[in-house]
Amino acid sequence: METLFLIFRHPLLLLLFSFVLLSLSSWIGATRLKSLKAQVAEQAEDYRMVEGATLTLLGLIIGFTFAMAVSRYDQRKNYEEAEANAIGTEYVRADLLPAGDAARVRKLLLDYLDQRVLFYTIREERQLAQINASTDKLEAELWSAVRTPASAQPTAVVSLAVAGMNDVLNSQGYTQAAWLNSIPTAAWALLVAIAIGSSLLVGLGAKAGRLQSRVLLILPLILSVAFFLIADIDSPRYGMIKVSPQNLLLLSKSLRGT
Repeated sequence: METLFLIFRHPLLLLLFSFVLLSLSSWIGATRLKSLKAQVAEQAEDYRMVEGATLTLLGLIIGFTFAMAVSRYDQRKNYEEAEANAIGTEYVRADLLPAGDAARVRKLLLDYLDQRVLFYTIREERQLAQINASTDKLEAELWSAVRTPASAQPTAVVSLAVAGMNDVLNSQGYTQAAWLNSIPTAAWALLVAIAIGSSLLVGLGAKAGRLQSRVLLILPLILSVAFFLIADIDSPRYGMIKVSPQNLLLLSKSLRGT
């Protein structure tokens, strides 16, 4: 199951795997199920109805799965924007703290901002683990940097800086959850199972011939490309369609410019 999960997280691997699997299913249906092909020839009208209904169901499930992937992609983009807004707001609210604490908070926020940009761009798991560890350490230091002056001077003005830091920490948690939220493996397995059944049905209904053998590759190719696109959108770290930290980069440039 773990290997199957990894295939769905690597779009190119899924493209090759699904094309081979679905092509094999079509070939089996066209050449190895001779007894069923004879029955199909006798009940061609009923068979075409079942084949059309199956392909329609497959198209609907692909559409729903694509919508799930797009919604998760949009969620990751929205949380990246929310992170940038929270960090920028807290950078300004640092003025509400005593001068020494304000300088420390700003420096820590800039270091934290660099780590958040790296989170969006790194793919290697070992580097990602290091970034997450650095982020956790910086979050502890950021909270300590606002908690100390808030404890010493618990006023409404200082509480704004504390609330802003709370938003910064919460936004990182929401982003982390959004990046872990992907299409369930069970949904992928159901989609692949229906695609295999559809390929078998198309193979059963195909007539013998060299040209027909090439035509049988059309459906596996189309389905494989559709799976690739869905997996690419749903894989924030391994796909070609990625969430760019453009808001965080603009914020970093703006803060360092000022």
